[in-house]
Order: sequence, then C-alpha cells, then structure tokens
Amino acid sequence: MVFYLIIIGAAAGFIATRMMRLELGVIQTVALGIIGALVGGLVLRGLLALMGMAAGLIGAIIAVMILVYLYRNFFEN
Repeated sequence: MVFYLIIIGAAAGFIATRMMRLELGVIQTVALGIIGALVGGLVLRGLLALMGMAAGLIGAIIAVMILVYLYRNFFEN
C-alpha cells in the first residue's frame, strides 16, 4: 500500500503544484507529492474505505495542495 501511495504521490505532486501554479523542481514536486500522498492518502483511505483507490488519489491531491499552501506561506521568499 505504501508503494502505491508513493507512485500516486508523484502524480499528485505534479497535479497539485500545477493547479496551484507553483513552479518547483522535479525532486521537490515529487517529494511534496509523496509526503502528501502518505499523509492524505492514509487518512482519507481510513475515512473513506469504500471508495478504494480513488480515495488515495483524492487524499493525495488535497494534502499536496495544503502542503503547497504551507510552503508558499512559510518557506517561499
């Protein structure tokens, strides 16, 4: 399951950073996506177990968007 969330995280990082118009390097985008996928995917998957694989992707995108928001407010110049 964790391997699945890492793969989904890479895609979610790309999608979320593009949706929020944040230009990061590939490594930063993938790392942000993986963290978001692990956190958001596991939490949402537990809450919405009936949705199956879609819960992982939705949770990952939401979590990455939150991380992008936090990154913009606390780490960006």
